[in-house]
Amino acid sequence: MFHHITVLKKEATEGLRIRPDGIYVDCTLGGGGHSSVILSRLGEGGRLIAFDQDDWALDNARRNLAPDDPRLTLVKSNFRYIEQKLREVDGVPQVNGVPQVDGFLFDIGVSSPQFDEGERGFSYNADAPLDMRMDQSAALTAREIVNEWPEREISRILFQYGEEKFARRIASVIGEARANTPIETTGQLVELIKEGIPAAARRTGGHPAKRSFQALRIAVNDELGALEEGLHAAVRCLAPGGRVSVITFHSLEDRICKQILASYVEKCTCPPDFPMCVCGGQGQLKLINRKPIVASPEELDMNARARSAKLRVAEKLETRAEGK
Repeated sequence: MFHHITVLKKEATEGLRIRPDGIYVDCTLGGGGHSSVILSRLGEGGRLIAFDQDDWALDNARRNLAPDDPRLTLVKSNFRYIEQKLREVDGVPQVNGVPQVDGFLFDIGVSSPQFDEGERGFSYNADAPLDMRMDQSAALTAREIVNEWPEREISRILFQYGEEKFARRIASVIGEARANTPIETTGQLVELIKEGIPAAARRTGGHPAKRSFQALRIAVNDELGALEEGLHAAVRCLAPGGRVSVITFHSLEDRICKQILASYVEKCTCPPDFPMCVCGGQGQLKLINRKPIVASPEELDMNARARSAKLRVAEKLETRAEGK
């Protein structure tokens, strides 16, 4: 069973300011919670294009989200390729070869079913093969990183992506263990991570393997690189007046989102009476919320996984030459 509690469902979809006849892209279909809301607000002329690289999510949507709904198009792909894939979808308008849509929604990270189904290797609470691939057809697995990558690279990943202060010690323990026999399962890895963390530190701050598992998952799926590419593509493909809603779950993702959106905010220094920008600093976006939106106390009571969620929303501006 595919069970998933959608985080910030109301806030993220309202941030898109959905028009009944608009074209919207759910870049992270997951359990379909955000997509179901978008579909409910579209009229007959509206369109939803939903991306996911996980066959579980796509199969669930085919069965339960909107079977045979002509307004819905499902695309198996990492969202870093949204611009390329949107060019291949019939009915999506283009301007100078760039697809034009009215809204993008990103819900970054791992969905509840991926965590809860132990055999995927995402969870440190279940003993399973070291996998962690969101796309099961991808080549790189956590097993390859743990057993074949240099210790210094494993240490870098744990520190940079997991903010694990004992990264060097953990990498050293992994290196010693794999010299004798390959590390095959999440259970083996959890015990090695515990060995690399001092006993006093293991007693505080939640599960000792949490940060390391997050770091490996990010590395396996190149999540931060995909986020950067996907957000830049979304800004390019937004039609004037269109919006992008982005939900992140940890500081690295939120920092990337904040910096990328800010890089497109207006920096024009032309006098306000100029009919068009000539300084080259005209922005493409305006931020709808200066500070990220977080889950309400009511949502946190129902879903503890929403605690770290942050939502940022931005809107595509028209150029001055287009009358603004």
